[in-house]
Amino acid sequence: MRIWIDLANSPHVPFFRPLVNEFSRRDHEVIFTARNFSETVALAQAAGFAAKVIGGHGGGKLSGKAGNLVRRAMALASWARGQEIDLAVSHNSYSQILAARPSLRTVTLMDYEHQPANHLAFRLASRIIVPRSFPDAALSRFGASAKKVRRYDGIKEDVYLAGFQKDPEFANQLRRLGVNAGDVLVTVRPPASEALYHRFENELFGQLINRLKSTPEVRVILLPRNETQRVFFSQVTGGNFILPKSPLDGANLIAYSDLVISAGGTMNREAAALGIPAASIYAGDWAAIDEQLLREGRLRKISSPDDVRELLIQKKGETTARHASQILGQVADLILET
Repeated sequence: MRIWIDLANSPHVPFFRPLVNEFSRRDHEVIFTARNFSETVALAQAAGFAAKVIGGHGGGKLSGKAGNLVRRAMALASWARGQEIDLAVSHNSYSQILAARPSLRTVTLMDYEHQPANHLAFRLASRIIVPRSFPDAALSRFGASAKKVRRYDGIKEDVYLAGFQKDPEFANQLRRLGVNAGDVLVTVRPPASEALYHRFENELFGQLINRLKSTPEVRVILLPRNETQRVFFSQVTGGNFILPKSPLDGANLIAYSDLVISAGGTMNREAAALGIPAASIYAGDWAAIDEQLLREGRLRKISSPDDVRELLIQKKGETTARHASQILGQVADLILET
């Protein structure tokens, strides 16, 4: 088959990289489009994906997002004509799903049951692939018929991190940023303040920043989600904060970290998959998969000022990764199923 993958956000690149290798191993051809949003294009280039860049960010307002979704869908549909595509695949790229209707078979993957735009993706996609812990009630609420749904074990981060081995050379890159082996390295990701699922400010995140600023033995690598956040945090953070100017390899950064704190989901789950201490400061509705990781002791919840004050910030001990190597083949089978 000729498979079209749309990369609409930065986490989609590492997720699809091993799947692309698996598709190629099975003699399928893969072509790519990418949205000019966050670090998506740079990461796609680094992964060797020759992606056609179509569309960008719709801004913080819902009206802008809706208009951007439709405009990008039209541009994607125009690009797709004549490409002889057999299957369109994404991790809930709403524009791709809309562009592919009704002529192309579409597969979407999703792991967050509180995303409002699931209403669009789940109704229009030909197949929906979710983790086993994804609630049945959420699927039906968003219009997903049972015959469309397939489930896989574990979490999506298992797809690309099960066989991960950290690169010893990455330590040199950290040293160039000012992080030495004896430092306590904390990696921090701010709230997705312009995302559809995060329409509010997170006051606890400001308290966390102040706690980290007052802990001089800590080195904090803060990863802004956009240029507006970069400008803001460069003005309010202290000397022990580092805002990298170019993208870092996310898996290696997490593996070298002593603690990962994110107000989103993917980075925390990546840390959980690699056995790195992780804490979520996300203020919205938690995903069922995150609740599962909380019960397993692989994720901590920060939901009050006391949680911020009591957070252990120290060198990590021995780590135990999940190593769920079977998930990659399982997900690939579900995508390619006829």
